[in-house]
Amino acid sequence: MNVYDNTLELIGNTPIVRVNKLDTGPCELYLKLENNNPAGSIKDRIALKMIEEAEKRGDLKPGATIIEGTAGNTGLGLALVAAQKGYRLILVIPDKMSREKIYNLKAMGAEVVITRSDVGKGHPEYYQDLAETLARETDNSYFINQFGNPDNPKAHEEDTGPEILRQMDGKLDAMVIGVGSSGTITGLSRCFADAAPELELVLADPEGSILADYIATGKVREDAGGWLVEGIGEDFLPSISDFSRVHKAYAIPDRESFLTARELLEKEGLFGGSSTGTLLAAALKYCREQTEPKKVLTFVCDTGNKYLSKMYNDTWMREQGFLDIEEKGDLRDLIARPAATRDAITVGPDEPLSNAYKRMKLYDISQLPVIKGKRIVGIVDESDLLMAVYDHEERFSEPVSSAMVSKLESVQVDDAIDALLPIFNRDLVAIVLDGEEFMGLITRVDLLNYLRRRADR
Repeated sequence: MNVYDNTLELIGNTPIVRVNKLDTGPCELYLKLENNNPAGSIKDRIALKMIEEAEKRGDLKPGATIIEGTAGNTGLGLALVAAQKGYRLILVIPDKMSREKIYNLKAMGAEVVITRSDVGKGHPEYYQDLAETLARETDNSYFINQFGNPDNPKAHEEDTGPEILRQMDGKLDAMVIGVGSSGTITGLSRCFADAAPELELVLADPEGSILADYIATGKVREDAGGWLVEGIGEDFLPSISDFSRVHKAYAIPDRESFLTARELLEKEGLFGGSSTGTLLAAALKYCREQTEPKKVLTFVCDTGNKYLSKMYNDTWMREQGFLDIEEKGDLRDLIARPAATRDAITVGPDEPLSNAYKRMKLYDISQLPVIKGKRIVGIVDESDLLMAVYDHEERFSEPVSSAMVSKLESVQVDDAIDALLPIFNRDLVAIVLDGEEFMGLITRVDLLNYLRRRADR
């Protein structure tokens, strides 16, 4: 086993594994585990290449500030390289990115600016435009500009492509690739044009992105939709993109992407992120459509630990309408954390107030039902907790019963939805009971999520 001199030497040379437990039709499907890179994604490769090439040209000098707009993974790669090389790093991140990515970036020393994800290119608050503006306003700065930086595809043309061909002994028929900055697909396309001209390149795109339509029609759609998958999909054509060797594309809905990534973890034990789900879903479709055996490769683009609060969180998946819910036909259909499935976050009346505080912080909630047996005996929220301990911090050790509200507003599980509105109008949360048994809480957001799911049917 090799011993490496520094973390940057760990970038690349990631393993490839064959899929065994999923239906791949007549094909053999292989996954290149880019989540094994030190910052956890394929973007480590371009981060190192773009910084080192800028250093060689003299564009990036000691003491400089690196600035970039990123969906997260390029930022993590840049944070790794910048920290090792001693650069200050400022990253502009769209507000739809997972909080795990943002926490990770800050922990690695990056300065994070969060901006809007509901605006398009050309708007001053679009993450790439804002990053470029910050670069102009910051002395001794270097704007990475992964979407227009030729060193981005160069990383895959010179390193990733030859590495794959070497690992597969040149025996590969098709590759399924996602596009964010387009560096991967452009670089690999250039590499394989000479080294493996018969290899078919297939695009995996989130539904809502314009790229799959562009491959199918050759025209750029102006009405891009929205999508929740992170790191791939675009509402414009990056200036470095080259799709000349890509003739087939799949548009994958968010729900299918997330469920496929979860299935990969369950059946193959591989913990991938949301874009991995998109690529794998497209690769499985491609494989199942084939009539002859083929060797197909796609990527586990990044690690799933950045998505624990989203696609690996059943509550979030239910709120988005991505998990099938067995409807009961009553108010149980609106409860995000049902007591019956032990998902409800509760506290006991005899537990110390410090436990209530810790649970609120851990689960990012503002109130807790106080449960004794199967009955609710009170509710405690942030305001109750604050009033109990303000100027008397020692009261954190007192029982929850000393601060809880015991006069409760409840509805029965078979009440009409209209029964919730008077409770919400009084700024309260609805407590759902079946007789005297506690079933769960319903908030305004739970009702909105339910109405949206119903509208989507």
